[in-house]
Amino acid sequence: MISILSSEWIKTKRTAIRWLIVLVPVLFSLAGVGYISLRKSVEEIYIFQGFFNAWGTLVVPIISSLLSAFLVQEEELAGNFTGYLSTSIPRKFLYFGKFLTLFLFNMVSTVIALIMFYGGMNIVSPGMVNGWGIFIFAMILELFGTLPLLAIHLWLSFIWGTGTSIGIGIGGLVTAAIAGSTPLGDKVWMFIPWAWPSRLAKLPGAYLEFTAGMNMPPSEISSSAILQQLIIGVPAVSICLIVFYIGGIIWFDKWEGRKHYE
Repeated sequence: MISILSSEWIKTKRTAIRWLIVLVPVLFSLAGVGYISLRKSVEEIYIFQGFFNAWGTLVVPIISSLLSAFLVQEEELAGNFTGYLSTSIPRKFLYFGKFLTLFLFNMVSTVIALIMFYGGMNIVSPGMVNGWGIFIFAMILELFGTLPLLAIHLWLSFIWGTGTSIGIGIGGLVTAAIAGSTPLGDKVWMFIPWAWPSRLAKLPGAYLEFTAGMNMPPSEISSSAILQQLIIGVPAVSICLIVFYIGGIIWFDKWEGRKHYE
């Protein structure tokens, strides 16, 4: 598997992928820090919600679709998948290599975004953000919620190509903006994969409101609403991931490449 991942990394040389996974989170975090620095007395909970709302709703759907499309496009341009599919490596390992590469790229991009945001906030507004343990836990939930999107877009990219993956990613962005960050999605978000990264990431934020001196925890915690959403969200993500990942592997094992008319 190490050799497959190494090969996938080498293939990204002189492509937009390496720029994408570094430049997007850097620009995103700098923009976020700059915006917050222009405002006065912003509470930590709103900083938390703003970061994960914007990242999970605006960035994740697009970056997932772009990375999937570009990784598959490399194989299409290199002989229309001929060399890729004729290798002696079992198909299931090839597919898993692509999926794992996608996840690692997404994880690196998210970690860069959070580190840049942390460093920027410490410079322009020291002491304004302190609950970084909660931010990190939220990042883990966001990465978990992204897994089904990667499985969906990887399969789409193999079947129909770059345009379809990016087009559905744009549609996913709109859906995530509605179902992931507004009350309109409260009853349906668990059925919409593009809403999962932001919805799951926001759950730990309630604990930022649980400060010293409070007699009772916030209602979202005391009513077990956070736990209930987590109990709903984790199985939904897991089931969707299993369906699209295993479905993709079964399909890919019999695939003979994309025809010119597909």
